[in-house]
Amino acid sequence: MDNGDSVITPDAVFEGCRVPVWGTVTLGHHTEDWITAEVLSRKKIDDKWQFYVHYIDFNKRLDEWVSEDRVDCERMQLPRKDSKISSLSKNSRPASPDVLSPVDPRKLNAVLKKKRSEGTEPELAEVSPRAPPVTGSMSRAFNVHGHDDVVTRMKNIEMIELGRYRIKPWYFSPVPTRAGVSTCHLSVRVLPEVCESQKCLERHKTKCLLWHPPGNEIYRKDTISFFEIDGRKNKAYAQNLCLLAKLFLDHKTLYYDTDPFLFYIMTEWDQYGFHIVGYFSKEKESSDDYNVACILTLPPYQRNGYGKLLIELSYELSKIEEKLGSPEKPLSDLGLLSYRSYWSQTILEILLDVKGHDGNPPSITINEICEQTSIRKEDVVSTLQYLQLVQYYKGQYIITLLSDVLDRHKRAMGKRRLRIDPKCIKWTPKDWSKRGKW
Repeated sequence: MDNGDSVITPDAVFEGCRVPVWGTVTLGHHTEDWITAEVLSRKKIDDKWQFYVHYIDFNKRLDEWVSEDRVDCERMQLPRKDSKISSLSKNSRPASPDVLSPVDPRKLNAVLKKKRSEGTEPELAEVSPRAPPVTGSMSRAFNVHGHDDVVTRMKNIEMIELGRYRIKPWYFSPVPTRAGVSTCHLSVRVLPEVCESQKCLERHKTKCLLWHPPGNEIYRKDTISFFEIDGRKNKAYAQNLCLLAKLFLDHKTLYYDTDPFLFYIMTEWDQYGFHIVGYFSKEKESSDDYNVACILTLPPYQRNGYGKLLIELSYELSKIEEKLGSPEKPLSDLGLLSYRSYWSQTILEILLDVKGHDGNPPSITINEICEQTSIRKEDVVSTLQYLQLVQYYKGQYIITLLSDVLDRHKRAMGKRRLRIDPKCIKWTPKDWSKRGKW
């Protein structure tokens, strides 16, 4: 503050405050305006403050460091007494007011003096948070610290290299780094490997002789291949793959206990080898018959049909196992969109193929749809309700295919170029109840 105590300076902004931030947020459209944000951390570089902020009502993947000249300190809002800023067990944050009212400088002075007297004035944030331990199942660590604690709520990886792509991660991942390293680069070619420098990357390339993921190739058509990885036999690969996935999946909580899981890696082949596109994992033994535990398409390959291809393979494997499958819940926002789109297209394909017999109208039961698609009954019902196809007529439920639904389906199928060819799958299910197969 200045001598007159009338102007709020960046020095007075601390963790938990809400401030308007000038910036551009792209979420379906290009927005450049004052955006309400919560300050999660701060640091000082060359006598200039930088603040790590979370944009209220936006996904955490948009959190970022901003300079002090992008922050309107005059309209800062102090943390509310009834909100526990340091307790971060809840994933959702309360909605922000449309306009932040300016804080009274005298009130702010009193708050800062109280913090100083109690010895709780926020210290400068270190450049990188302490990494969690790298042994044991990280699910236990998250039960102790909470899913969204001080360590995990800030991105700790600056960039990853994925073949010819460089990608900014979306979320925190407990990638092990050397003490004192603020950021590191995660290099991914065939084997996801942590490389903290370009020299480390080049040394890794000379040592790594793999041109495709370890494990069995269970599918190949054109340039697309799938490899099955056993989380127990290829533990290092599976663990690094999970650490990579955590950079883009906010709710993933298990990284190191990979023994009970199988991983199905989708790759794209060119003259330089096999490049990771995405993957899904499933439990070897699932009491609820889940056919997917975790699924991810890496950002450079999103919106190209690869997500549906992963989902389609998971259901083709369920057909071979003669089981009904479903993904573990809850799904991420992007995962829900992909699954809902796949279910809609698959079920509509079945309905359009149904033919009437002996002059009777076409008819099909929910159980018959499940048997043909391996989609679980509750997923079929929820999809039909989402599409608003189910109507109650004369004492029975009927399915009504509206013209606009059919038009959208036709356009969507016209864009869907990638499909799984069941004839190209070379896979035999195992009975994992026999522990000797582990």
